[in-house]
Amino acid sequence: MAVWDAFLTEQDKEHMSSWGKVEMSGFGKKPAVLVIDDYYSVLGLEREPIMDSIKKWPMSCGLEGWKAIDQTVHLIRMAREAGVEVIYARSLDGFPSWGGVTAKRGQDQSLSHLTPDEASMANEIVAEIAPLPGELVIEKAAASAFHGTPLLFHLVKQGIDTLICCGETTSGCVRATVVDAATFRYSVGVVEECCFDRTQAAHAINLFDMHQKYADVIDLAATEAYFASIRERELVTA
Repeated sequence: MAVWDAFLTEQDKEHMSSWGKVEMSGFGKKPAVLVIDDYYSVLGLEREPIMDSIKKWPMSCGLEGWKAIDQTVHLIRMAREAGVEVIYARSLDGFPSWGGVTAKRGQDQSLSHLTPDEASMANEIVAEIAPLPGELVIEKAAASAFHGTPLLFHLVKQGIDTLICCGETTSGCVRATVVDAATFRYSVGVVEECCFDRTQAAHAINLFDMHQKYADVIDLAATEAYFASIRERELVTA
């Protein structure tokens, strides 16, 4: 059962039986993995349930975020072993949210209460999936990793035809990046276990929308098989 099935109405399910996606769109011959916004301000420095974590880190996604990070460790390892480039995108310092909209209900969304050491870690990519020397890290001031950044130019230069995406939030920066990637006619995969959000419904329904319209939502096993096929092709042509 897909993660979004629990959130679809009976009418939705009936409609999908005649309209929904029936097969994967497929991927190209030269992929890259794009890791989107996996930094400490959306996870916290300690592994805590979301309602505890947001007391110090208001934008935290809690334990579901950390679970996705643990799965992303495997995704990145598989990519590197297959010779697939890993690219990171993160927010510029000073751009923690988009459009100036923040949650209300009396909660301070700033990080001004943190110690200097804690605050200095907010925009750091978490250590478990840290970039290796030489791997590209793109800083962005908008939700999409494409908007106002050199990402597109880099992909063209490297001959990349497929993006395998992960990160947070599923409904925000991941979705914005996936829509732009599809607009630029890239084949796009979204690794379900490696994406996370603050709201379970938003996570599930945005995976549903991306799968129907812009990308193939896949699991780690399918990703591993795809990377293995890329590696085998390279060995044959070498």
